[in-house]
Amino acid sequence: MPRKPNYRFERLEREKAKAAKKAAREAAKKERADARKAEAAQAEEAPPPRED
Repeated sequence: MPRKPNYRFERLEREKAKAAKKAAREAAKKERADARKAEAAQAEEAPPPRED
C-alpha cells in the first residue's frame, strides 16, 4: 500500500535544502572576495620592483 503524500513536509524539506545550498554558495563567494581583497591590499603595500 503506498504511503500518503505529505506535500507540505516535502516542500519544506526542498526549501530547507535550497536555503542551505544558497548559504554555502554565498559563504564561498564571500571567502573568494575576501581573499581577492587581501591579495589586492598586499600588492598595494609592496613597492613596485625596481628596474635597473
